[in-house]
Amino acid sequence: MRLVHQQNSITIKQKSMSFPSEPGVYLMKSKVGKIIYIGKAKNLKKRIFSYFGENQGTTEWKTSRLLRNVFDIDFMVTDNEMEAFLLESNLIKQYRPVYNIELKDQQRYTYLKISDEVFPRLLVTRRSREGKFRGPPGKIFGPFVQGSSRYLTVGFLRKIFKIRICNRLPKKPCLEYFIKNCDAPCVGNVTQEEYMRNVTALSDILSEKRSIDNFMVELRSDMSRASMGLQYEKAKEIRDTIIRLENLRSRQKMECVTRSASNEEFVGILLDVVRSKAHVMILRRHRGVIRDRKKYEFDLVAENSLSTFLLQYYSGVPSIPHNIYVNDDPDSKITLEESLTRIASHRVEIIRISKKSGPERIQIMNLIVRNLLTYVKRGCEPALTELKDILDLNRLPKIIDCFDVSNLGSSIAVGSCVRFSNGIPDKSRYRRFRIRSVKGQDDFAMIGEIVTRRYRIKGGNLRESSGGKKGEENYLNEPDNYPDLILIDGGRGQLNSAKSVLSKLKNVNNISCISIAKENEEIYSDSSQEPIILSKRSESLKILQSLRDEAHRFGLAYNIKLRKLDQDKVQNC
Repeated sequence: MRLVHQQNSITIKQKSMSFPSEPGVYLMKSKVGKIIYIGKAKNLKKRIFSYFGENQGTTEWKTSRLLRNVFDIDFMVTDNEMEAFLLESNLIKQYRPVYNIELKDQQRYTYLKISDEVFPRLLVTRRSREGKFRGPPGKIFGPFVQGSSRYLTVGFLRKIFKIRICNRLPKKPCLEYFIKNCDAPCVGNVTQEEYMRNVTALSDILSEKRSIDNFMVELRSDMSRASMGLQYEKAKEIRDTIIRLENLRSRQKMECVTRSASNEEFVGILLDVVRSKAHVMILRRHRGVIRDRKKYEFDLVAENSLSTFLLQYYSGVPSIPHNIYVNDDPDSKITLEESLTRIASHRVEIIRISKKSGPERIQIMNLIVRNLLTYVKRGCEPALTELKDILDLNRLPKIIDCFDVSNLGSSIAVGSCVRFSNGIPDKSRYRRFRIRSVKGQDDFAMIGEIVTRRYRIKGGNLRESSGGKKGEENYLNEPDNYPDLILIDGGRGQLNSAKSVLSKLKNVNNISCISIAKENEEIYSDSSQEPIILSKRSESLKILQSLRDEAHRFGLAYNIKLRKLDQDKVQNC
């Protein structure tokens, strides 16, 4: 299976070289041709190559699982990035790929169907999990959302266009005929041609070929002709239909006014890196009062992110607020705002909570994050307990620091340290270092240097260093801020180098230290003379892998940044 996957990766990688360097949407397909993931890209060629290029081994474990099932990729070019955003959202709703974000309450997306029958019916239908529509075959209109005007007017539409509601044509008129909601095609009271004239008018309105206003103009003309022809009963029926439509339009107008009063929502996201999941909570505030709360979660696969979630969520709700407050900036924020603005028909702004947001909004976002923490902590605790038992640690590793060295070539070498608290990235404790004292590619010495600088003692306190820049070093006086476990990216050599310097540092010389070697995911620890091998399904291993991968990402980003700065300096000389 692995050989087949490698061969397939090579084939797709070669195919991606012919992809255009333009914005668009790509569709990943399984062996049987089923679409299993849909993504957008500013540059299709670069994005696809990034999946199957040289860095393929650094992807998240869930993304790796996705790529193992990809046997072909199609693409659709768009004019710009915003069009790619909107097309991706529409295609996800249409195909519902298994690896894309699927909202837990996605059943609220409803469609209207005009059935393919001799005397068609107007039905409300939904997609099954496989993407098929329930019920008899027919022409589909939508999607609409529960609470939207069209969904609420199904009953009105049936009455206005005299569409039958019976499952099977009875042999005698039912109550709907006697209350003038149906013309009784069951007993031949109306010809198929006359009945289909109403069905066609309804279809035109649902597909927006005609508007309700134009239809009302035609109804008034029919009413006048019936009255002039002394067909007073028919004129009265048409008049009743017009009154129903007028009442409907008034209710729609009031509905829009009510929705527009709620002009801000709060969206908080928290990542559970152990299980590669994201937890999202949304609070809606109406006239200063929190009225609604929704909780979602999705897998961190490929490009699934806050940005993708926001577009999927807000493209399926009855109304989009003017201001959306978030605790983290989404990717492609400007393009996302433009996309939501187009959908909402009014300006939509995505605002990251800050001191400028005011104490009340900050308090609401803190409330969201606290609630999300309870979901993530409940999931991570068993894995941390398992890790404690396997490594024979003297305390639960709630706080773990991970070190990595990034030295692409010999000109620039950097180090990084990331921290997870209860399995959640604590980015305020991330630190990066430019190697100072080590020349050449001596990974052991570099590990020793960055561990020393991270925990060096000054004035009797534990000191954190981010590389010696003014304003970036903090003193930590409380033992609660010390890690419970230190993880080193590397083998026994890197571990021994780190332990050597830790033994000389006050307050951290008693903290457990381990390392993880990437090739076979071997864990080196003082608790075992031989390397520890964990099951690939082990939640404990996923914690360590997540830490290692995040440290690698953080250090590599710093290395690339420094190289770019050096290149700019050379060009400016």
